[in-house]
Amino acid sequence: MAVAEPRTTTRRRTPRVDAIRNREAIVEAAAEVLAEQGAAVDVREIARRSGVGMGTLYRHFPKKEDLVHTVLRRDFMTWAESARQAAIDAEDPWAALTTFYQQALTGYARHRAIMENLALTLAEPDLEGIHQLRLVIEQLCARACATGLLRPGVTTDDLLLLLVSLGHAVQITDECRPRMWNRLLHISLDGLRADHREPLPCDSTVAGVSAP
Repeated sequence: MAVAEPRTTTRRRTPRVDAIRNREAIVEAAAEVLAEQGAAVDVREIARRSGVGMGTLYRHFPKKEDLVHTVLRRDFMTWAESARQAAIDAEDPWAALTTFYQQALTGYARHRAIMENLALTLAEPDLEGIHQLRLVIEQLCARACATGLLRPGVTTDDLLLLLVSLGHAVQITDECRPRMWNRLLHISLDGLRADHREPLPCDSTVAGVSAP
């Protein structure tokens, strides 16, 4: 009589409810602390606010960079989606562009870690939040161009870099002169209007390398 072979398939272990709860608590606490204090925060503060021990925190996130990346990716996508929705809700193409920047920069000012890392994340084209943000800006650019409202020659890259530049203005001024960046935003948007028709400099000139 043939002997049945023992099963070799192992059952995939399902995470315990308390482990899932601990991980969620760590991520939520980290999001709160990173928004307040930036990426230099001590992980002990995150553990304290999440109500878990350091051993539990390190079991879920062996490196601080893993935790920071998880939180930034989630919060960046939430921030980008919020700005996208605000732009969609504005029917007028120019109002949509203006609303996008106002919404994005207001959210930016409330999250110190995003403020610190936006320029760095531009170097990661696979980051879903950056890809989503670029798609939004492409749509805004196309709408404004189609209605003749946007200055000739302005590109998606120009608008994305403008967001990064204004983000630096937020970082520098928000504590000492809150919302001073809003004044700079209006000046910048005025320069994007179609009635400014003089040719824009090429990339090499912008970078400070003028043609001979």
